[in-house]
Amino acid sequence: MMEARGSSAEVLLQRPWLPVSISGCQLLTKSWFRETAYHVLLTDMHCVWEERMDAASIQQRSQELNRRLRAPVKAFFSHLCEVVQPCLTGSDGRVDGEAQISLTRQEDGNISMKLKSELAGLPFYWEFHCTPAPVTVVCAQLVRPLLAMSHLLQRQVEQLGGLLVRKDAEIQDFRENGATLSRERLQTDVFEEQTYREDFMSKALPQLCSEHQDALGFSDDLQHLYAAIVAHGNTRKRKRSEEDRPPAEEPDLASSLGGSISSDSGEVGEQSPDTQVTAAGAKMADRPTVKQSLRVTSEPAERPSSKPKKKKVGLFR
Repeated sequence: MMEARGSSAEVLLQRPWLPVSISGCQLLTKSWFRETAYHVLLTDMHCVWEERMDAASIQQRSQELNRRLRAPVKAFFSHLCEVVQPCLTGSDGRVDGEAQISLTRQEDGNISMKLKSELAGLPFYWEFHCTPAPVTVVCAQLVRPLLAMSHLLQRQVEQLGGLLVRKDAEIQDFRENGATLSRERLQTDVFEEQTYREDFMSKALPQLCSEHQDALGFSDDLQHLYAAIVAHGNTRKRKRSEEDRPPAEEPDLASSLGGSISSDSGEVGEQSPDTQVTAAGAKMADRPTVKQSLRVTSEPAERPSSKPKKKKVGLFR
């Protein structure tokens, strides 16, 4: 169940928020339907609700709502998807003359969506019991993408403002060199960012507030922007997960040289009493010499020698 939830959250993150109207209530929705599971998100910009259901939960609820229905989940779930999905993607809640969906706000803060349709000549009922979503879900699905969109659009506005300033300088240079407009109506005022911003806010903000219902949603351009930001975030996550993987173990140097180099402990064991050196100080002092000798003698060590090997006497011979 946890794997299904995780995968549904990832898929939902890539889905757009779609404006819908159910029982006169303006909502933004996201939905994910698998073979025998679903995950639904709803928001009216005051609260975010969700419901996640797996096959066992769907089977139990279907038996509670449809006493005469005796069928596995796969037998009727496709019908449920066909009826519900159009309602959650922007239609008026009706997919045919018999199917309809209604929404009820409950006193405990939950919302219930009731569906009535017809399956194989018999009435088929379904209910979505949506509860307030956790803060982590709200942040992941709505807050973080919206903040990223806001920052990106602000950068775009700043770059466009700089471009207008450069265009004004270019036009002024043309005028100073004798260029004139062929049509007076094409003439524009010099762009001043502060003046433009104040004028825009004074005109656009009241209009936006008066059209609150129409503003609840994303235009096509904003939908593309939302999708691009989510896709970029997923790419960054994959790169981070690849970077966090432990590096492959390096091959053992002694084994790669055919076992011709013994370990420190082995070499100490071969020392004679006359040439033994004390403790770790000699090892640390001579360690660079060991590495250099290994690099120099690694190639000959791989070749078979016809001469008998002499027994090592000291630590380094």
